[in-house]
Amino acid sequence: MSPSDGARRSPVPGPVLFARYAYPPNALGYCGPPDHDALLGAASDGSDLAVLAHLASRFEGAWPYLRLIAACNGVEDPLDRRVVGAYWLGNSLLERVPPRALAASLSDRFDRRAGRGLEPVAEVAVALGGVAHHSFHVLAVYPWLGMLRGGMEGAPLLVLDRCRIRPGRVVSLAGDSVVVSSRPLELLGRRVVLGAPRAEVVRRSLGGTGFAQELAPGDDVSLHWDWVCERIDARQRRGLEAVTARNIDAVNRLESPGPAVAADAYGG
Repeated sequence: MSPSDGARRSPVPGPVLFARYAYPPNALGYCGPPDHDALLGAASDGSDLAVLAHLASRFEGAWPYLRLIAACNGVEDPLDRRVVGAYWLGNSLLERVPPRALAASLSDRFDRRAGRGLEPVAEVAVALGGVAHHSFHVLAVYPWLGMLRGGMEGAPLLVLDRCRIRPGRVVSLAGDSVVVSSRPLELLGRRVVLGAPRAEVVRRSLGGTGFAQELAPGDDVSLHWDWVCERIDARQRRGLEAVTARNIDAVNRLESPGPAVAADAYGG
């Protein structure tokens, strides 16, 4: 048991949870509305759910997935905490999203944008077991949309690794920074794999404002870009690892896995 497992935590509302995962790429200018300082403050203190709900609807990448997951599960609110958890971390709601519904949603959204033929790639990846989790968007959609070239700095595989939600384990803490151990994405030939655990430095806050102040060495956390989004328990970690592995497997079974194509196309 990790040192802080005994601490009682009240689940944060769905809009707050969404914002804590959406803030890191928003702060980098990759998605969502431009006022990331306001998003950070609201996500940190959870003070205005209506504002957070409005901001969430402006994330064009994530919002359609939330609506799809909610609709397929008979949940009225796309920002229901269960729906948000399904998209970012993975849970049983993903199993109730029919493959045909996910493939149709992707086709509706991206057919006109994907000059390299996203439609057959997405449909095949879904048929091979891909599910409506954020890791599917990162690994099976982004590489075909020119997203890596459109302002995302860094080698393609590193960008995809930072963009996915990944589990980490706290090693040490110092102020706003946290050293965590996590497994990076790597290419083994044309296949995407998870490498050996390595240490990386991430943020838990900015000037004391953040999402995971109650941390201790040994805690499991979820990471997005260079931020800790929340402390997670063992069940959540297993769920995130399982759904990520499932989408990696689906992508690897494609004739041309997107991450490998992206690395080739951009000189990786």
